[in-house]
Amino acid sequence: MQIKYKIISLIIISIFAISCGGKKEEPQGEIKTEQTEENHEEAPQTITELTEEQMKSVGVTLGTIEMKELTSTIKANGLLRVPNNKKATVTSLYGGVIQTIKVQIGDFVRKGQVLATISNPEYIRLQEQYLTVNSRISFAEQEFKRQKELFDNDAGAKKNLQSADAELKSLRTQRASLQRQLQLMGISPGKVSNGNLRSGLVITSPISGTISNINAQIGSYVDVSSPVLDIIDNNSIHLDLQVFEKDLPKMKIGQLVHFKLTNNPETEYDAKIYSIGSSFENESKTISVHANVTGNRIGLIDGMNITGIVSLDKSTTPAIPDEAIVEADGKYYVFVKTNKKAEEHKEEKSENHGKEEAEKHSKTINFEKVEIVKGSSDMGYTAITPVSEIGPDAKIVVKGAFFVNAKLSNSGDHGH
Repeated sequence: MQIKYKIISLIIISIFAISCGGKKEEPQGEIKTEQTEENHEEAPQTITELTEEQMKSVGVTLGTIEMKELTSTIKANGLLRVPNNKKATVTSLYGGVIQTIKVQIGDFVRKGQVLATISNPEYIRLQEQYLTVNSRISFAEQEFKRQKELFDNDAGAKKNLQSADAELKSLRTQRASLQRQLQLMGISPGKVSNGNLRSGLVITSPISGTISNINAQIGSYVDVSSPVLDIIDNNSIHLDLQVFEKDLPKMKIGQLVHFKLTNNPETEYDAKIYSIGSSFENESKTISVHANVTGNRIGLIDGMNITGIVSLDKSTTPAIPDEAIVEADGKYYVFVKTNKKAEEHKEEKSENHGKEEAEKHSKTINFEKVEIVKGSSDMGYTAITPVSEIGPDAKIVVKGAFFVNAKLSNSGDHGH
């Protein structure tokens, strides 16, 4: 009996020892599971799946990378400029007091249009001199004719004829000078008479353009060196683009430039390159490239800062529609159809169990998020360079990529 009890005791001890050994291994198994889940959380989700119903409801469309002839571009900053021969600082040729100012800032004026009037008693004196010289010329002509007749008949001295001739020529020279001065003052010499002496002069526009500044006011005195107002012809506005040395070989006359104002990036304007500089600008190591603005010029003012995109030659390159590209954390991605499976988590399974049951009969398609580098964009397509290889026949999401990215982000959130 004692032997029998000893055998039973040994069997019980053995079972207990085995049981205790199993219990010691369980915590290790739990640690491994936690480590696995922890490692999984560190790796970002790159694969998501959609059902055919989901794709259809949000309009997800698949396509392939195409070879497109796109125009490559160069980005350059610059300023809007108006040539100096299309700017004018208007002054008076003679001093005087401003009587009237007939324009305001922003008014468009044409060449020869009256801008202001000034007055000065000296203007009357100049007209008086002109009338006096005219009268003296009439007398001098008669005297010269008389002396010539006397000389021809040997009744007069040659000296008297020469004196009359010199006097007549001197008066005619004075008259020509006074006529020109009156014309510069805006007075027609033929209309000057004793009953029509003008004390006021007009200041006219030397160019057609827009009044950009008025420096004088009614009642102020201006002289030859005093600017009355400024005019600028914005129709001749052009771009001064600053292009770096490395990009200069790519620039050609006739290339198109699309540009936007720094303070109004919503409106786009166009220009065409007409001149390329041959020297560096100061110490910036950039070269000025000049382009005439074409089409719309509304809102463009001399001195505004702009950002321009210069269109270069076309080249054939792999490209996809613009809406196929999504941006995240400063990088760009596309979604490629794949056979890879997204990693599943116990928590996600428990939370989405009902949804999976409802969709288990729907066919699912997996998509992998692949990083790409963007190139030039043209006509709704963008050139791309994949960071990791994408097969030539690979199907990518060309429409609805934003929804796919949102679905992936939600899946990642569940995983955490």
